[in-house]
Amino acid sequence: MTATGLYSPKPGAAPLGRMIATQAALETKMLLRNGEQLLLTVVIPTLVLVLFSSVDIIDTDEGKAVDFLTPGVLALAVMSTAFTGQAIATGYERRYGVLKRLASSPLPRWALMTAKTASVLVTEILQVVLLTAIALALGWSPHGNPLTVASLLLVGTAAFSGLGLLMAGTLKAEATLAAANLAFLLLLVGGGVMIPLDQFSQATQDILSLLPITALSHGLREVLQHGSGVPWRDLGILAVWAVAALAAAGRFFRWE
Repeated sequence: MTATGLYSPKPGAAPLGRMIATQAALETKMLLRNGEQLLLTVVIPTLVLVLFSSVDIIDTDEGKAVDFLTPGVLALAVMSTAFTGQAIATGYERRYGVLKRLASSPLPRWALMTAKTASVLVTEILQVVLLTAIALALGWSPHGNPLTVASLLLVGTAAFSGLGLLMAGTLKAEATLAAANLAFLLLLVGGGVMIPLDQFSQATQDILSLLPITALSHGLREVLQHGSGVPWRDLGILAVWAVAALAAAGRFFRWE
């Protein structure tokens, strides 16, 4: 106490911006320290890129394998962080009462979601830098506008983040773990990440093209491999998924 009725430091909640930044830093540290999360976000995308770029397994008929694979692996990295990793982590935080306790703190619930989103974006930046460096070392020759690439990655992040939070906020933690990992494996194979869509039947292609992972990988491939302009169809599909998933997550997410 410095004077009658005065305390130093002054008690009370920290500024909102500082609370969000602190929570985002904590979320990022927890994610990077988690072995399972690192496997999903770093190891698997890196192995897919290195292995399938170095071994003549995939027939793309579109030049070097690394030019085809890199956009798909970048899309895979977004999905692994924003959807699979976030769904599993948030699901178990909900089960163990972490979200309930955080919701009772001075940090508003929307600010907590903002901090989680910021953590996802920081992790994705690290992923993109790492995967880009590896791809360039493997002989990747990127094209296109970086701003278009960034737009696709941001909208894709919003779509997958909404889906991850929706799953984590409605299912039990064990069900979230199983469903998120199953979806990751299925979309890895059928989402245009490693296998060109023309390997599937036309009816299957029509269905798969509407998935967010397919739209993101195809859009990135159009820009980075073929040097195209803004892939409006793919961006539109991602935007629809983002709006629908975030709205559903906001409506149905349960904190307990």
